[in-house]
Amino acid sequence: MKAWILEDIGKINYVEDAPLPAIKENEVLVKVKAVGICGSDIPRVFQNGAHKMPLIIGHEFSGQVEKIGIKVNNKWQNKRVGIFPLMPCMECSACKAKKYEMCSNYNYLGSRTNGAFAEYVAVPEWNLIEIPDNVSFEQAAMLEPMAVAVHAMRRLDFNEDMSVAISGLGTIGQLLTMFLLEKGIKNLYAIGNKKLQKDSVLSLGLPEENYYDYTLGNPYDWIFGKTNGKLLNAYFDCVGKNETFATGLKLAGNEAQICIVGNPYTDINIPKELHWGILKKQLRITGTWNSSFYGESDDVISDDWKYVIYRLSKNLIHPENLITHRFPLGELESGLKIMNYKLDEYIKILVIQ
Repeated sequence: MKAWILEDIGKINYVEDAPLPAIKENEVLVKVKAVGICGSDIPRVFQNGAHKMPLIIGHEFSGQVEKIGIKVNNKWQNKRVGIFPLMPCMECSACKAKKYEMCSNYNYLGSRTNGAFAEYVAVPEWNLIEIPDNVSFEQAAMLEPMAVAVHAMRRLDFNEDMSVAISGLGTIGQLLTMFLLEKGIKNLYAIGNKKLQKDSVLSLGLPEENYYDYTLGNPYDWIFGKTNGKLLNAYFDCVGKNETFATGLKLAGNEAQICIVGNPYTDINIPKELHWGILKKQLRITGTWNSSFYGESDDVISDDWKYVIYRLSKNLIHPENLITHRFPLGELESGLKIMNYKLDEYIKILVIQ
């Protein structure tokens, strides 16, 4: 099969004779139809490498089941599927509590075992989620980042009248905007620094007066005015820098909730005055990691993935509108370079097969 193999840091090679994955008795062979480039793939390729190499990376994908293992339910044959990429151990305390995203001994498609920048992937049956006929492969390739956004959103408590801000409008920030608007949050504010990001959140339905350009300076006075001095009830830091976390502490009102979403770019240092603010305003600060997935279940919103699938099936959300670039498999490297070297503005880059 054709595949991109990460041999070492900065060395990813396209081959046309990679061995077809051999499936185990509880696995299926998925023909990849669409796969997204995640922001985490960029340091994986250019800076840090993967947990083991050589490796086929890529973990945000959809496809069609072409072959099933001997212990796999026959219903999966030829099914259109999305894939939860984390493979939990099922033995640790987190797994026993069904907190699979916090498994202490997990495997992971595309970072610890071969993933989806290839024509085929071997996937455990448990990790499959069937996609409805009216959901496209492109939409389903964005299930993983959508579920990550939903997981962050569901870490906080909401009512429609809350004042909520999102700082950082990359893919996850855009998806958070989409889901919070769909949830009916009226006083939603987006803080970004790129014209494409602004255009995108406005196309999602955010009023232009609720967008703030970070290049204009600190948004404190702006948020103060928007909230009549009450400041924010909730703040999502989708950047992961000291500056944006500190901004969130300043913008937070009494008993506000702060969710740290972005992977850390820098060390986080909290000045004494902001530390006092955490105490005096009795802020609730939470992290978020990955997304919840329970495998098969009849409950349409029991986990983050089913929450997303339900909204896709009802045409309540349109993640495909965030796709800015599409490449065939053989041109994956072009997408990686756009993201690493900032050769073009982008939100979501997909590889289509």
